[in-house]
Amino acid sequence: MEEMEGIEDDNHNCRAEPVSACPPAQVCVEPVSACPPAQVCVEPVSVCPPDSDSSSDSCESDSSASSALLLSSSSKFLLNVMTAEEYRMVYWPKLERAIEHLLTQSPMEHISISYEQIYSHVYKCVCQQHSELLYNDLMWKITSHLEQVSSELQASPPEHLIENFNQALTRYTAALHCIVPVFIYMNKFYIETKLNRDLRDDLMKLFSDHVAEKHVSALLPLLKKAHSMPFQVKPSTMASVVKGLYSLRPDWVPLAPALFSRFIPQIDPPALESQLPYYADQDKRLQMELSQKGFSRGDQSRKRASEES
Repeated sequence: MEEMEGIEDDNHNCRAEPVSACPPAQVCVEPVSACPPAQVCVEPVSVCPPDSDSSSDSCESDSSASSALLLSSSSKFLLNVMTAEEYRMVYWPKLERAIEHLLTQSPMEHISISYEQIYSHVYKCVCQQHSELLYNDLMWKITSHLEQVSSELQASPPEHLIENFNQALTRYTAALHCIVPVFIYMNKFYIETKLNRDLRDDLMKLFSDHVAEKHVSALLPLLKKAHSMPFQVKPSTMASVVKGLYSLRPDWVPLAPALFSRFIPQIDPPALESQLPYYADQDKRLQMELSQKGFSRGDQSRKRASEES
């Protein structure tokens, strides 16, 4: 224990100074504070009497034993280590249920999910060195879901394939708007740092590999046919599907360049002056096709309303 004794300085001001030290053959431990939150800070300080040889060994052994005991109990209490079994049995099932809800909900439907809880579970799993497990489980879960989506599209009638594919892609991208943000901590400290990739890119690639690539050969002929027959498919649906395919795999453009160029700007090479007659011939053919299908150009002999006055 320290006692405070009043001492006067040269200006006759009284100040308190600590007096006393350890009695012989005892261990002094000074507590060390100012630790950052959620960290264990244990730094035992022992002060043994310099003239006591017999008590030196006991001082060191007592200090190391008490330090080990304090470190062991404090680290277990403060760090709250998550084992792989605890991750598998407690945390991942909760995350899996939330992911399932997000993947299957309709864009117009709202399911009550605690995004704060999901984020906190992801944060804890990453901090407890389970990032690789979490990433692999997330990819497995979404891959399993997409394989089911692909099977449902496979059973879809051809006349409904475009619409059903559009719904599947729209629902999936809507789910990613929620999934990617709550897994942002894993993305930043594992995927970007160790894998040099991005979570959203990985998840979009899953849709490309397990859904779009399996149906693109059937989709493109249907899209070409629908484009040649105006309003057979909603223009918004046509645009959504074509733009979606382009965002997934731009290298699919050569499979249907005319179709993609209708919805994606600047895909075609720049026009050349030497090809102007070819462009004019294409325009005439298009006008003839529209005329044969019942689209009239109207009476071209009439003047504009602004010119009649």
